[in-house]
Amino acid sequence: MKALNLNLEFSPDPNLAANNRSAKQAKYLAIANALRQAIKEGQVAPTEALPSARKLAQQLAVNRHTIMAALAELVAQGWVEAKERSGYRVVENLPIQSSFTASKVKQAKQDFDWQFRLKQNVPVTPKVKASQYPYNFSGGQPDIRKFPFDEFKSHFSQTCQRPKIDDLSYGDSRGEVELIKEISTYLRRVRSITDKELMICNGSQEALYMISQLLLQPGDKVAVEQLGYPPAWAAFERTGAELISINQDERGIVPEHLAQVLALGKVKLLYLTPLHQYPTTVSLDITRRMQIYQLAVQYGVAIVEDDYDHEFHYDSQPIAPMAADDPAGLVIYISTFSKLMFGSARIGYVVANNVLIEQLAAYKMLMNHKSNVLVQQTVAKWMQQGGFEGHLRRMTRLYQKRRDFMVQQLKSYQEKGLPIHFEVPAGGMAIWLDTGKSIVNLKEKLLSKGVYLQTELEFNIRKELPREEYRFIRLGFAAMNETEVAQGLNIVMNLLYSGSSEPTG
Repeated sequence: MKALNLNLEFSPDPNLAANNRSAKQAKYLAIANALRQAIKEGQVAPTEALPSARKLAQQLAVNRHTIMAALAELVAQGWVEAKERSGYRVVENLPIQSSFTASKVKQAKQDFDWQFRLKQNVPVTPKVKASQYPYNFSGGQPDIRKFPFDEFKSHFSQTCQRPKIDDLSYGDSRGEVELIKEISTYLRRVRSITDKELMICNGSQEALYMISQLLLQPGDKVAVEQLGYPPAWAAFERTGAELISINQDERGIVPEHLAQVLALGKVKLLYLTPLHQYPTTVSLDITRRMQIYQLAVQYGVAIVEDDYDHEFHYDSQPIAPMAADDPAGLVIYISTFSKLMFGSARIGYVVANNVLIEQLAAYKMLMNHKSNVLVQQTVAKWMQQGGFEGHLRRMTRLYQKRRDFMVQQLKSYQEKGLPIHFEVPAGGMAIWLDTGKSIVNLKEKLLSKGVYLQTELEFNIRKELPREEYRFIRLGFAAMNETEVAQGLNIVMNLLYSGSSEPTG
């Protein structure tokens, strides 16, 4: 329990802030008045425990019996109650004399006129997280239950047992040197990315935000895939830039349409998810990648390559990132550990040429002076000792198995005559499913049945289509085991095609 900020009307100690206007007032009454005022001001909430009599006596440099007398006075006045074995607590319903002060403070907080330069319209915290639903088809959600917490804990303990004291102070905003070295080695060996600088970020969204702030200004244009990642769009739009959607087909983004858009001018960035297009999961082939890169060079447009789940590719070796063959140095490569670890780990990184990384590091210094050193050092140690790649291999095998199981389940529904269509993704953590019918209001209905999924309505930047024409849903398979997938799909299919969420056998 933290110490309370008490404004007392006696001065028991020269170091204690005091008001001597009523020096003759009994100490226990002065303490009772100060405690009552602290309760009225909200320092201690209803039903919350007060600091112990011993701690209060130490804080105020008075006898413990004086504190007990003050607490007894508050009990008599109805502000505090004594609980056996748990000390003194504020009563649940405060006396009526506090209502005027409380309502006055509340009113003042509500009426203050904040002047926002940019007012944000994105929700801060969802009412219910996707992970709290019994059936979670969120496409980017890993199965956190499978994370090796005991193994990671041992590395964290080692880090704390032998801390590098100098690194715990303020320092390089690029991130911990050890982790930068480990990720750079990993990228060189697994993704063929060399000759670039790397900076650790607090997740990939922070990287997107900083890139937007540094490179965009009102009036600029950002080319994005027609179906894409709304949080990235939000970061671009907050700068005053305009989003221009590029057509997609069954092979991904269409280079011919991109060329038409670039020819009109003012496009500063092109945002892509080429390995597993978000949300359709399509892999952009080599031919189109080369065409897009050549267009970017021709028009002087930087490419932001978001490689959010590179680790999970099943049928072959994944195509190397565009950043691996970037002679013009215009690719900004972003990735994250959130899909391999968990979202709250907040380990993302951006890879680019040195000029941009220096500016990003300087901008990050304005946001926060230092990263989470202990976590970054722990992840570095985890990578050094082989745990990272061991976990990666296990999860890749598991997610491939879960992908195959979901494919099998969906094919069984096709055999029953349901008009669903899909392509088996070569990698990633989700399947993009054409339901063959309108999915308007489907999400809301499924949430009431304990099922979370996302629909095409959430990913399509173009709003000109009638709502009834949206047919696709994104089915994540990574976060659930086979039993959960089967039960969840049963609810989805029954609700879609029979108007019921009850099993039909």
